Amino acid sequence: MQVEVDTFAQMKDFKKYYLLPAPPEEVYAALTNEATIRLWTGAPVVMKPEPGTEFSLWDDAICGKNLVFEPGKKIEQEWYFGDQQLSSIVTIKLHAHKSGTSVELRHTNIPDEAFEEIVEGWNYEYFGGLEDFYDEKETE
Repeated sequence: MQVEVDTFAQMKDFKKYYLLPAPPEEVYAALTNEATIRLWTGAPVVMKPEPGTEFSLWDDAICGKNLVFEPGKKIEQEWYFGDQQLSSIVTIKLHAHKSGTSVELRHTNIPDEAFEEIVEGWNYEYFGGLEDFYDEKETE
């Protein structure tokens, strides 16, 4: 008996909204400006907000290619997961909100074995780190 593995069934998508206490233009800069990213991550980063450039966050823990930039509105990236055939796409949309910015995150084609770690990373390291960054700025 031959068993076929459906590679599409081993992928998951993640979508979540976050609320940050800063205007969309400021949040956009915090996600695309190398020096600002270094401030809130505390780690080495390579980022150029130009489509087609490669990026690296948390000392190469996250690597990929920048696809789309719409200042103050949208960032789209391809995240690398080894030799995965399907592109893992991250889309971050920024929406003005009375309390600052509503961030809409959509991450597609996450390998099943990395899903929980990726979700935890989004919640605690990535957007949790940004929330801490803005909390510290408010207390200064």
